[in-house]
Amino acid sequence: MKFGEQLKSEELEVMRRAQNIVFVTGAGMSQESGIPTFRGNDGLWRNYDPMKLATIDAFWNDPKLVWEWYNERRQGMLVAKPNAGHYAVAKFEEYVDVTVLTQNIDGLHQRAKSSHVLELHGNIIRTRCTECDFADKQAKISSIPPMCKCGAILRPDVVWFGEELPQDVWQDAMISACKCDIMIVVGTSLAVSPANMLPIYAQQNGATIIEVNPEETAMSEDIDYTIRDTAASYLPGLVDTFGKLRSRF
Repeated sequence: MKFGEQLKSEELEVMRRAQNIVFVTGAGMSQESGIPTFRGNDGLWRNYDPMKLATIDAFWNDPKLVWEWYNERRQGMLVAKPNAGHYAVAKFEEYVDVTVLTQNIDGLHQRAKSSHVLELHGNIIRTRCTECDFADKQAKISSIPPMCKCGAILRPDVVWFGEELPQDVWQDAMISACKCDIMIVVGTSLAVSPANMLPIYAQQNGATIIEVNPEETAMSEDIDYTIRDTAASYLPGLVDTFGKLRSRF
């Protein structure tokens, strides 16, 4: 069913009454900005072994190799631009409170002017020290691997396989999921834990769950509404429908 097309009274009421919307976004959202996914047909993991690139053990084993790969990815993400889906998510803020819980590490939601973004897996542009509290939001690095003033190696400020999510970010994400009226899951199969728990938290508190994904996922059968479409194609129309409903009542 396409939510927003030939709306029934129940669906109209869901949209009209919503005061708090949470978006949960994944790699499919950024794919339309030219950033390859990890698990799709053109996924990055098809050409690289993640255990050699995205774990703390791999980093300590060969920090130069890991940094060369991450620096190439950083450059690609810096030239990528937000797509129509990112801008539609930001536009929802004109009508309702919006929180974005993203698994993406590219910062595109912020560049599209979403004001409340929780980065579950960190941000590839940032670096942080492996020893001291130093952190840097700048993209430029002068050497590979980059070094901190304290003499230790800097690392990308991302969550690698086997690492826990930042606990302050995760706590805020759980609270947001529990408080929302509508959760819109976009471009992700939510195959990674603990992010796959977010729709469950929302459903337990009575939220309506909408999935926007061109492919069926493991969670599709448990979703209230499924849209077989991409973020850039579908979300602009949905936010326009939402805006018209809000002005009508």
